[in-house]
Amino acid sequence: MREEARILIDVNLPSSFPLWSGDDYLHVSEIDPSLLDSRIWDYAKSHGLTIVTKDRDFSDRILVSVPPPRVIHIRLGNIRLKEFMETIVRHWPLACELSNTHRIVQVFEDRLEAIE
Repeated sequence: MREEARILIDVNLPSSFPLWSGDDYLHVSEIDPSLLDSRIWDYAKSHGLTIVTKDRDFSDRILVSVPPPRVIHIRLGNIRLKEFMETIVRHWPLACELSNTHRIVQVFEDRLEAIE
């Protein structure tokens, strides 16, 4: 693992997204693309990472857990990759800021919702 990584991108999200290519980001496929959700959770917890995912299981789990990890849940449904990237780029700075103080941030096309 890169020591400076802060964000763990789930395997269900694009690994080639330029926004997520810096040292702060680690994609599950770089660790083991076959990791089960429970192992991803444990890995993120032990390394103090925030999980970015489209998988509702992580959102459900964080609601009954104490961070770390924190979760940024992408709630965009099935949209074109271009629209996905544009939406994430638009919301990303605030989503990251909110994830510092909230256990879950949900990203929708037109808004963010954060839960402490």
